[in-house]
Amino acid sequence: MFTVYVLKSLRNSKRYVGYTSKNASARLKEHNHGTNKFTKQNGPFELCRQELYSIKTEAIKRENF
Repeated sequence: MFTVYVLKSLRNSKRYVGYTSKNASARLKEHNHGTNKFTKQNGPFELCRQELYSIKTEAIKRENF
């Protein structure tokens, strides 16, 4: 399974969209520890939405939408 997730910054209300094959809550913890430049500068985040997909390409299409 693949999860497309939307995070909202508690600092400035910016949103971050991503996908993962991991648990969305585990990925949220990684982002809150600053795993990339955007999340490092705009965190902490809260999980706003998640959608499950069985096919990776469908999850990627949704993330890019």
